[in-house]
Amino acid sequence: MAGNSSRRGAVRKTGTKKGQVAGSGGNRRRGLEGRGATPPAEARTKHPASRRAKMAEKSAQNQSGGRQGGGRVASRKNDDAPEVVLGRNPVVECLRAGVPATALWVAVGTDSDERLKESVQRAADAGISILEVPRSDLDKLSANGLHQGLALQVPPYRYAHPDDLISAARTHQEPALLVALDNITDPRNLGAVVRSVAAFGGHGVVIPQRRSASVSAVAWRTSAGAAARLPVARATNLTRTLKDWQTKGVTIVGLDAEGDTTLDEFDGSGPVAVVVGSEGKGLSRLVRETCDSILSIPMAGPVESLNASVAAGVVLADIARQRRR
Repeated sequence: MAGNSSRRGAVRKTGTKKGQVAGSGGNRRRGLEGRGATPPAEARTKHPASRRAKMAEKSAQNQSGGRQGGGRVASRKNDDAPEVVLGRNPVVECLRAGVPATALWVAVGTDSDERLKESVQRAADAGISILEVPRSDLDKLSANGLHQGLALQVPPYRYAHPDDLISAARTHQEPALLVALDNITDPRNLGAVVRSVAAFGGHGVVIPQRRSASVSAVAWRTSAGAAARLPVARATNLTRTLKDWQTKGVTIVGLDAEGDTTLDEFDGSGPVAVVVGSEGKGLSRLVRETCDSILSIPMAGPVESLNASVAAGVVLADIARQRRR
């Protein structure tokens, strides 16, 4: 074959019917050679298993809860890890509210003021560990660095079971007074509702497991410590929990400005569960269909609706008044 002999790497072979041909220059032989064992999925940087392994490692580091005397501080990234409250005002407010913190972190070289002194004193009185850490450790916990040299570690909240709320009412030999939150995503609203339920003799609050605010440090602070005295339960399916309560004799009442019953007409002397929806979406369809009645609050002024936590407080106060009489 004319010209092939001058190609780089060409090797002439004889004995073929078509005459002399060009070889591969050894490329085929090298291509058939083994390349060693395939590395595990976790070791391949672009494999999904590698990303999952890195996330699991980071989560394990976060759950270690920071350092003892000389390690690094870990931030909260999931519901099962401790939460970190940053800033002097939030920290001192949490300590005043009795939030069950586990550690107080003070950055090295932080200027002292009354809030810092009070935080250290309250932490010492409550038996909370006080740790001095490098400022860079706290910088990593705050996107803008506004931690003011102070941070508080709060353990994850231990939720009750919805059945425990009914049991608590039976233990006190009182008609159950419960509150269920539907689509409430602001932890301040959650904390305010918990505070109102505790103030007016309620037996507990239930929240959905998904698409709901959780009992975070913000909720602790807003509840003014009531979350330590009142059980908060998590329901895997809120509609199913409400239906189960109905079978146990609890009247389910939803709050809505377009309700079929006003608060003046409602009799709250029996076991009742008040369902509060969000200000924007209100009650979800399935929850609304589950309610025995929809309750509205009569208002004199031209106001469309009340804040969710305020509405819950008004209804609970009226029910408590009825039961006192």
